[in-house]
Amino acid sequence: MNWKEEWKKLVLIVAVFLVCFYLPVGIPRFDHAVLEAFYLTKWYAQEHVLLCLIPAFFIAGAIGVFVSQAAVMKYLGAKANKILAYGVAAVSGTILAVCSCTVLPLFAGIYKMGAGLGPACAFLYSGPAINVLAIAMTARILGIELGVARAIGAIAFSVIIGVAMHLIFRKEEEAKAAAQAEMPEQEVKRPLWQNSIYFASMVAILVFANWGKSDDPNGIWNLLYMWKWPITSFFAVTLGAILVKWFEVKLWKVLATAIPVIILAFAFPSMPLLAFAAGTIGLSTFTSTDKGETGEWFSSSWTFAKQILPLLLFGVLIAGFLLGRVGEEGMIPSEWVAAAVGGNSFMSNFCASFFGAFMYFATLTEVPIIQGLIGSGMGKGPALALLLAGPALSLPNMLVIRSVMGTKKTVVFVLLVIIMATGSGIIFGTFWG
Repeated sequence: MNWKEEWKKLVLIVAVFLVCFYLPVGIPRFDHAVLEAFYLTKWYAQEHVLLCLIPAFFIAGAIGVFVSQAAVMKYLGAKANKILAYGVAAVSGTILAVCSCTVLPLFAGIYKMGAGLGPACAFLYSGPAINVLAIAMTARILGIELGVARAIGAIAFSVIIGVAMHLIFRKEEEAKAAAQAEMPEQEVKRPLWQNSIYFASMVAILVFANWGKSDDPNGIWNLLYMWKWPITSFFAVTLGAILVKWFEVKLWKVLATAIPVIILAFAFPSMPLLAFAAGTIGLSTFTSTDKGETGEWFSSSWTFAKQILPLLLFGVLIAGFLLGRVGEEGMIPSEWVAAAVGGNSFMSNFCASFFGAFMYFATLTEVPIIQGLIGSGMGKGPALALLLAGPALSLPNMLVIRSVMGTKKTVVFVLLVIIMATGSGIIFGTFWG
């Protein structure tokens, strides 16, 4: 008998027993925090899994199957032109405008296909951070200075953090580049323009299905919101036509998927999620049963879903327990957060960056949260620090990043975001606070 191993098991059993024995059930804050954990997880499942994550999984799976490694390495690889690589990464993030969790399958897809660490991290940060609508809302609600500072900071951060990650892990990146140079050129089955339209249709479905309502009833953003589902439907039809024309999917399979979607869309116009869910089930069914490249597409997407989704849901559960939802409290009292980020000191900027990095912000929710904190005494410096760290990171986000690129790189990435957000907050608070 290995007594060392047995002692470890005994210590674990005793620790679990003590946690259960002293579990603070019945204490109002603990009970409420447990409820908040499940409320946030329920909200996340309803609002983000179907509309955000599932399209993102299909896009990530398509990257793994239909995008050649040569193409990824040409634009984002370790030996790619740096200006081109970081430019592509930043611009891609701007177009997608997704939250810190939705960007993860896409990041995992390009990273595993050979993208350099620097451009991949630039994309990882830029996706949630460089959100044009969120920046415009920041300028309108929190002031033009914060809006401009957020825009400049987010764009600069995506490049600086990417370059810093490349330099810190340059030996690994050099070895990766050398290995990529020896890889044989892959045969491309269809031209680039066809693949581009295919991906553009899926990205458009992801973007417009999640298009948020603007405060301005007369603006272009709100007009697009009013037409979001017809626009999403148009791109879904486009995707179906592409699958039939270029991917040799049988027409009857696409029609069998489309008919229930159309029926549900007209029968329940106030519940578009039903039609979207039917379309997702239909697409999953006919791709999963195909033995060709569309079957590989589903298999690749399913691999990402198995890796990422459990970690995200667990992370959201813990975030809800600790910090609660917007307007509600978890185990950490909101007064502590408000007190920690008051003024423009170094500690207030650091606390804003730190709390922002671990909190989960759905797209656009960071603006009203910061508006409330400013009303409680938060300085403009910590407000900017939270805006630069919060949307790009979260506890669920960190758990998934670690599973993709390892603990060491994840810790460095998180520290870079927190340090740079803190420094930016101090500088902004000094001159404009």
